[in-house]
Amino acid sequence: MRLYHGSKSGLSGAIAPVSRDVCDFGRGFYMGTETTQPMTLICHGKSPKFYDVDFNLDGLRVYRFGPDVDWAMFVAWNRRVIPDRFRPYYDDKFLPIVQSSDVIAGKIANDRMVVVLDWFFNGFVSDVGLIMSLQALGLGDQYCARTAKACEHVKIASERALSPDECAALRMRSESQRTAAVKMVDRIRLEHRRDGMFFSEIIEKATGRTWL
Repeated sequence: MRLYHGSKSGLSGAIAPVSRDVCDFGRGFYMGTETTQPMTLICHGKSPKFYDVDFNLDGLRVYRFGPDVDWAMFVAWNRRVIPDRFRPYYDDKFLPIVQSSDVIAGKIANDRMVVVLDWFFNGFVSDVGLIMSLQALGLGDQYCARTAKACEHVKIASERALSPDECAALRMRSESQRTAAVKMVDRIRLEHRRDGMFFSEIIEKATGRTWL
């Protein structure tokens, strides 16, 4: 499949699972189905490079998260948002997935979805509002190659440097999209403020322990 990757300073050497370990799906090499998302991530870099990559999943162990609460909780677990006293439960839930997968796939937490996730983690949006927002934003998918074996299946098809003017336009576009997303999510939040459960309630139900 054809996917896309962005780097703030360009790739050098062999593809490897060396991102920060607090990324959405943990440490790995990230690729996505959308072109704009990786560009907005790197447009603040000194010498950003954009890549078309071909990724062959044959022979790889792939775990796919649906656009649901498990996806959000997995992101929370990787980002260290879940309080330490609750982490053992989620370690038991998610470590087997990580340890048995070469690739983890799911929705992209782009510049618009980051707003929704932050509100969800801070108790401003319920799980129903989160899922409704996921559907409304029409996000693409991201693939995290977590193992060396998976990274061997990634082939660079092309490389392109982003110009200063292009980066400036991307920054403006990102801010505009974020502002629009905040307005849309706030409307969804209000419409579903009495529906579903909030982040702390989900954790309490799952672990059997109180938040406070």
